Amino acid sequence: MSTAAQSVEFGWFIPTNGDGRYIGTLLERKPSQEYFVQVAQAAEKAGYEFTLIPAGGDCWDGWIVGSWVAAHTTKLKPLIAMRPGLISPVLAARMASTLDQMSGGRALINVVTGHYPQDLKATGDPLHGSHDERYERTKEFLDVVKGVWGEDGSGAGFDYEGKHYAVEGGVSKPAPVQNPHPPLYFGGSSVSGKKVAAESADVYLMWAEPVEWIQGQIAEMEQHLAELKDNTGVERTLRYGIRAQLVVRETEEEAWAAAWNILSKVEPDQLKSQEKLHAKTDATNQKRQMDLYEQSKEQDYIIGPNLWSGLSAVRGGGAVAFVGTPEQVSDRLLEFVDAGVSSFILSGYPHLEEAEISGRLLMPLVKKKLADRSITVSV
Repeated sequence: MSTAAQSVEFGWFIPTNGDGRYIGTLLERKPSQEYFVQVAQAAEKAGYEFTLIPAGGDCWDGWIVGSWVAAHTTKLKPLIAMRPGLISPVLAARMASTLDQMSGGRALINVVTGHYPQDLKATGDPLHGSHDERYERTKEFLDVVKGVWGEDGSGAGFDYEGKHYAVEGGVSKPAPVQNPHPPLYFGGSSVSGKKVAAESADVYLMWAEPVEWIQGQIAEMEQHLAELKDNTGVERTLRYGIRAQLVVRETEEEAWAAAWNILSKVEPDQLKSQEKLHAKTDATNQKRQMDLYEQSKEQDYIIGPNLWSGLSAVRGGGAVAFVGTPEQVSDRLLEFVDAGVSSFILSGYPHLEEAEISGRLLMPLVKKKLADRSITVSV
């Protein structure tokens, strides 16, 4: 099965826990509704189609921020987290469909099963220490969400009996604008996570890695889809996305100087403590990020052409960065498109200025290159 992308979308990021030029130090800009709107409007002007709202324990609530952002933009779509175990699936479905109605069909849903056990424990998740069982619960959660949305938007009562959820007469009103429902984005690099994604997701998200690693993950997902068809007769397709940082400048020297400057305020002791923190995660994707970081120490954290892992120990999450000139970075993005990636969630420090810079230097060029290949770019 070919996974070559036929259409491509680009997303940005709203820093709801603060922002600045550096990581690993006190943030220069405190989170505020005014700043979130500035970043969102800059991303929309730059040509990004959607924006990821994070769900970490030190972030502002994503549903409220996403609604605020949607109200202050015209096309930008908020990508907001549903978190199984922290909210009921029927309530989550109602919130999503209400946002979809109020935004004119712009709601996107990011299904977040978990990350650090300590963060999950702090939010009251009883399965904070049970990795695979969390994904089992997520599958049931999505069964209920899709069930109450319904295929025809009729809002008819939905019944469900599972290990983690029991619903009788479940209803989600209003119905979503998007048909059949807002797209479900899903991350998780473990076998259990990938199986749930194959059964339930629309877009499978990965953190940026060397392109051959991404090709391997896509091949694994395609195998899970084939097994699903063989075992159940259900035939599904997925789109694939990556989350990455971005440092693009007019010259390569400027780009690498700007990349290293992001780390220039990190104290050595703090770096070690962050490395220990990331080592405690039971998330496979974070372990893969740290493997890249450790393997590339002697190469200044360069893990491929214009691909840099230097932020991984401090930032965590999707910390691998594209670094280079517009020509270089656009070529690297197209290599991932050729591998089957069709959704890019990008960000940079600080997010306001980097949205503006990438909108001026990168987005017009990469969209032209995609158009030259007759690949549609979402707008």
